[in-house]
Amino acid sequence: MGEAQRIGMIGLDTSHVEAFAQILNDPNHSHHIPGGRIMAAWPGGSPDFEISISRVEGYTNMLRDDFGVDILESPEAVAEQSDLVFIETIDGRVHLDLFKRVVPYGKPVFIDKPLSTGLADAQAILSLAWDHGVPVMSCSALRYADSLQAALADDEQGAITGCDVFGPMVIAPPLPGLYWYGIHSVEMLVTALGTGCRQVQVTKNENSDIVICEWNDGRIGVIRGLRNSHSQFGLTLHREKGAKAVDVQAGERPWYVSMLDAVMRSLPEGRSDIPDDQMLEVIRIMDAANESRESGQPVKL
Repeated sequence: MGEAQRIGMIGLDTSHVEAFAQILNDPNHSHHIPGGRIMAAWPGGSPDFEISISRVEGYTNMLRDDFGVDILESPEAVAEQSDLVFIETIDGRVHLDLFKRVVPYGKPVFIDKPLSTGLADAQAILSLAWDHGVPVMSCSALRYADSLQAALADDEQGAITGCDVFGPMVIAPPLPGLYWYGIHSVEMLVTALGTGCRQVQVTKNENSDIVICEWNDGRIGVIRGLRNSHSQFGLTLHREKGAKAVDVQAGERPWYVSMLDAVMRSLPEGRSDIPDDQMLEVIRIMDAANESRESGQPVKL
């Protein structure tokens, strides 16, 4: 990889700000990942999203005071001083605008979940990335849960025929529907079944959403999105010769450590660890699920 990457962070309103700083900037951390260091940041924050704006000051002070990160006046200034850009803000509505501001600098970009809050913005981000020759990677950390990756790699029971996922699905306006916490479960489903979802139908009440996703080859994936219940994630992976329950809490590393490891193994080399079509599939499914949540009808992709 050569010299350590200078990492710039944009949008300081998520716990990943602190977690990534600890893992990257502290060589004595138990999960330290070498190869990069957060050097510059821009606070950002969305005034109409209380979960976002209420966190910015604390994380900004922490980066500056505890990790010596330079707090700069604009996303452009961060991109200019960095080798690698992390768009971290939890508000996916602003990701396209932020990406437009940094992509001319030609630096690889990681966009923390969600890539966007709609398919048109997601396609625009990837089109801009292609036009500028900039690698982009975006995902939920649940994709990289060690126990999920191990289960997917173990094909002793044959090909995957379906998947049942569960996880919290809190709704947090102004982000639409699944774009707050539902993305984690959708990401696990797409990681297991790949692209090719053709129809989504949702049944919901105040306690849960049931999201039924049918693939072009006939496989079916089901998500149980939970409210007023536990906050654990998990899934059952169905194969030709058996089923395997996967406890995604059971891995040796926190999910975000595994994700950050994948980011640092790929983006500095000029590539994304996740194909564009999979990143778009997650957005397509969430768009369709949000539409079906309102209409009660199946939505074709």
